[in-house]
Amino acid sequence: YTILSKVHSDRNVYPSAGVLFVHVLEREYFKGEFPPYPKTGEISNDPITFNTNLMGYPDRPGWLRYIQRTPYSDGVLYGSPTVENVGKPTIIEITAYNRRTFETARHNLIINIMSAEDFPLPYQAEFFIRNMNVEEMLASEVLGDFLGAVKNVWQPERLNAINITSALDRGGRVPLPINDMKEGVYVMVGADVPFSSCLREVENPQNQLRCSQEMEPVITCDKKFRTQFHIDWCKISLVDNTKQVSTFQEVIRGEGILPDGGEYKPPSDSLKSRDYYSDFLITLAVPSAVALVLFLILAYIMCCRREGVEKRNMQTPDIQLVHHSAIQKSTKELRDMSKNREIAWPLSTLPVFHPVTGEIVPALHTDSYDNTSMPLMQTQQ
Repeated sequence: YTILSKVHSDRNVYPSAGVLFVHVLEREYFKGEFPPYPKTGEISNDPITFNTNLMGYPDRPGWLRYIQRTPYSDGVLYGSPTVENVGKPTIIEITAYNRRTFETARHNLIINIMSAEDFPLPYQAEFFIRNMNVEEMLASEVLGDFLGAVKNVWQPERLNAINITSALDRGGRVPLPINDMKEGVYVMVGADVPFSSCLREVENPQNQLRCSQEMEPVITCDKKFRTQFHIDWCKISLVDNTKQVSTFQEVIRGEGILPDGGEYKPPSDSLKSRDYYSDFLITLAVPSAVALVLFLILAYIMCCRREGVEKRNMQTPDIQLVHHSAIQKSTKELRDMSKNREIAWPLSTLPVFHPVTGEIVPALHTDSYDNTSMPLMQTQQ
């Protein structure tokens, strides 16, 4: 576990693989990188944010995380280096932004990951602390108190903090801003001795039943943590790497494995030219010819086979034509008579009495008014 109080340009650090690495970016140091506060006599408290990335890349390595809660708090780089990066220097570019003056300052942090002699520790336990945030747990005094409580319960010869993860990174929800609720944090520690009986109490059937019913399990050593850390014992994870069996199996060729087809032979660069004339005839000429034939047949039926009015009258009996003519003449006569008939005046056009004076109000039209186009209802004044 390493804490660096300040950051300098091209600073070299030497964390160990599998051990928690913490690097603090203090705002007080970067304040000297920016111009002084414009008002004399006032203490500069500019909002400063940090951006960290691997040199030549937009983001950090997968094992390294960064957190800064507000622009007025320090930033923290933390994570657990992996064995794959041992011996390879990792250069982290740290850019500080002054949100008042929009000026920047850049520093480089060179991380040289060293291999631990007794890594990995065979017995690992992960605790979930409900009343802590990540930045609070990363503080040296808080993490030291937690490791002291674990060492008192576990009694190992060597105890290391392996990793710290926020509950939000494990799919947890953002807590409500009431009662000073915390997001929770997972802390993984490793030791060189088997788990104590107190930690094994979580695996009891009674405690497993209480956890399934969302009840608090009964742990005898919980009082050693309860004063400062509220541990969810139902979420504790105990891993014994000494009993881990290798799951690697040799691949046996059989069903599902493609046979060896030999060396790949790409097609030749010289391709023969293809004649598309026959494709053109099939695609366009044949449908066009069929459409033309159908058009000619329809034109013959509509133009050459049409029967006119004279031919129809010649084939119709005379008595039927006389009847048809008489019906048309009678219909025309009835229509002429309906235009000249007299109709009664609508009730809305009759004289009415004035509601105030009592006088008779004349009709809305005169006698010469065309009653054929008169609407049934008249607008009243």
